[in-house]
Amino acid sequence: MESSIDGLLARMDALLAPMVTSNDERRHFLAVYTRTTAAVRDELAHPSLGGFMDPAWTERWDLAFAELYLEALERWNEDGTAPGPWQVAFALAGSEPRVPPIRHLLLGMNAHINFDLPQALLAVISDAEFDDPSVIERRATDHAHIDAILASRVPEEDRLLQASEQPGDRTLIDRLMTPFNRRATTRFLKEARAKVWRNARALSLARREGPAPLRAWVLSLGRPSRRPRPARQRDPSAGPRRLRGAPGRSLVAPGC
Repeated sequence: MESSIDGLLARMDALLAPMVTSNDERRHFLAVYTRTTAAVRDELAHPSLGGFMDPAWTERWDLAFAELYLEALERWNEDGTAPGPWQVAFALAGSEPRVPPIRHLLLGMNAHINFDLPQALLAVISDAEFDDPSVIERRATDHAHIDAILASRVPEEDRLLQASEQPGDRTLIDRLMTPFNRRATTRFLKEARAKVWRNARALSLARREGPAPLRAWVLSLGRPSRRPRPARQRDPSAGPRRLRGAPGRSLVAPGC
């Protein structure tokens, strides 16, 4: 894993360059991800949207989160396999009939948010911290600030994505169902955030039970219908009330 976001961006650029040269359709997600990662780096260095409560933790979390995607991408490049929903996302690159750029982006968002993000939170939050409402409040606040940065990028990212599309790539249904305007994206990220934190807490409970329960829960992130139930249930009254909202919308490919 990289030790800084600058190092992470260099690694992303190195992976993206040959994709652009070869018109690899996986470039659509990686290009957006690289630009939004640069925006997070800039906010960490020179806060313009309010800043983070814990910049050091945020950077550590951002690096852990990106590592899960980059490991999946590099594994696919090496042997054609990838964990969970990344297998589906990567396999559709170059498939027939052609999949439009926006759907490649949505597939990547689906995999990275629903599959990778709970694991990334688990990597940077201890079980004791999961049980401390004041810690979780701070972490959730910084998570919400990341989402605000993403939402601020929507108009520019939408413009860049449309520049790579072919006529007819976005159907009327795509335009109606895709949360690719700022207001809808903000709402989507809020809903997804609640779901991700529930799953991260479930992973923490599973981790306390041992490696096998944790592994089963990680696998289930890509297969919600097979989700196990940890033996130790968390007190539903614990933690910040605002993180206990209705279940977030599950992103079903192709359509995050």
